[in-house]
Amino acid sequence: MPMDATTSGTPTIQYHNINDQPVTVTAIVAVPVSTYQRNQRHCFGDLIPGEFPLATNPSIVLHVLTACNLDPQDLAKLEATCSFFRQPANFPPDNELSISELAALDMCQKRAIFKPMAPEERQDLKQRCGGSWKLVLRFLLAGEACCRRERSQAIAGPGHSIAVTSNGVVYSFGSNSSGQLGHGTTEEEWRPRQIRSLRGIRIIQAAAGPGRTMLISDAGQVYAFGKDSFGEAEYGAQGSKMVTTPQLVESLKNIFVVQAVIGNFFTAVLSREGRVYTFSWGNDGRIGHQTEPNDVEPHPLLGALENIPVVQIAAGYCYLLALACHPSGMSVYSVGCGLGGKLGHGSRTDEKYPRLIEQFQLLNLQPMVVAAGAWHAAVVGRDGRVCTWGWGRYGCLGHGNEECESAPKVVEALSKVKAVNVATGDYTTFVVSDDGDVYSFGCGESASLGHNAAADEQGNRHVNVLSPELVTSLKEVKERVVQISLTNSIYWNAHTFALTESGKLYAFGAGDKGQLGMELVNNQSERGNPERVDVDLR
Repeated sequence: MPMDATTSGTPTIQYHNINDQPVTVTAIVAVPVSTYQRNQRHCFGDLIPGEFPLATNPSIVLHVLTACNLDPQDLAKLEATCSFFRQPANFPPDNELSISELAALDMCQKRAIFKPMAPEERQDLKQRCGGSWKLVLRFLLAGEACCRRERSQAIAGPGHSIAVTSNGVVYSFGSNSSGQLGHGTTEEEWRPRQIRSLRGIRIIQAAAGPGRTMLISDAGQVYAFGKDSFGEAEYGAQGSKMVTTPQLVESLKNIFVVQAVIGNFFTAVLSREGRVYTFSWGNDGRIGHQTEPNDVEPHPLLGALENIPVVQIAAGYCYLLALACHPSGMSVYSVGCGLGGKLGHGSRTDEKYPRLIEQFQLLNLQPMVVAAGAWHAAVVGRDGRVCTWGWGRYGCLGHGNEECESAPKVVEALSKVKAVNVATGDYTTFVVSDDGDVYSFGCGESASLGHNAAADEQGNRHVNVLSPELVTSLKEVKERVVQISLTNSIYWNAHTFALTESGKLYAFGAGDKGQLGMELVNNQSERGNPERVDVDLR
């Protein structure tokens, strides 16, 4: 049932008393039971027996709807079913709001990023989402689900790693040549080390790029450290200045940021209102505005998404994906470099402005999570299906071959799996199911797929996987996995993190710089099996 911003057009359901036919129950009594009149329960009572007068206790109904945390779609169905849920409830702050709209507003007010908003900011967000508090609630819930906002998380960056506890404490470890660990030094760290300078600041989201880290606080402020540039290539000339402790990004002080992503040659951030801003895309205007490579000013993403709220962004090699929240449903837009078909439009051409990926409508799939690898991308739908597209090298698309796909294609090998999350890297893909199982496919280099295959005749353990395979080594931890993060870089050997429901963190893959959070012995440079990292992210 679509959640329209206007009053539901569904006709009022007429209630009538229904006569039952006579029923003879010979097994219990010897005489037939007389016909009786069954009174229909009404939302509005007429002082007759059997009535259910909801209208006499609307505050109780509102409390029940709010306490049950009903889905926005369920609230919309209530409105369509009974006029009691559609008519004005005469409650403050807006006497014209219906019971279901008030319930949605109450649930919005429980969300961390909504609480500090001023009344006019809330109204602006409401209009941006389509004019309904139910749509605002869906927008907020969608962002929390796909970004692990307000929850623990681990980021497997290029050579260094970031771990954030559920209380917003940050640990970092691994390569530190540019000060990207935030400890005030350039020395490597082989064990998780808390960033002490952030005491008193609660971090809710992190991003890691080549030699650079960005952290976002619950107040919407952005802290950056490492290479002092928003847009350099992995080994580019920019960013010669190093920042070794977290510094507030001054140019973003007036934007309440909830997510940041670091791609090759650019950085992008997402605001609380669902607006996308980019830095340093380059002076050829590839993303709809002219900037210099070392530009430190954010520019709003122009084009189709200017007036559509975005709940998640993902960055790969010179391209950006955006998960948008329309009143009619969720959709994905892409912009940037189209090599390998990674933009998903059925071609390999570049896109200067965000363009809707239309294939999801043809597949009847509602995107809920989006992931951008270096050269390929993936989406998880509401129904648990997984779609992949882009460069299929090493089998990273999971279709049993290495062919490119220029439009999203369902991974049929996962047809019996209900996915809830997906992560992509440099020719690798991980899928997390609703029961916590993990599947991986693609490039087996650095043992980052977690399968720890036996050596072949040439002694090679790095076997590529063309179709999804269950990561059995993660089954042995006997805990439900809730997040996977893997290195998304074409220049660094990959490592992978698996975060469990209880806050335990497991790591495998490349560890030559300490990015696994553990010491390696006997000249090892990687770990094939998941091993517990000594940090508690609860």
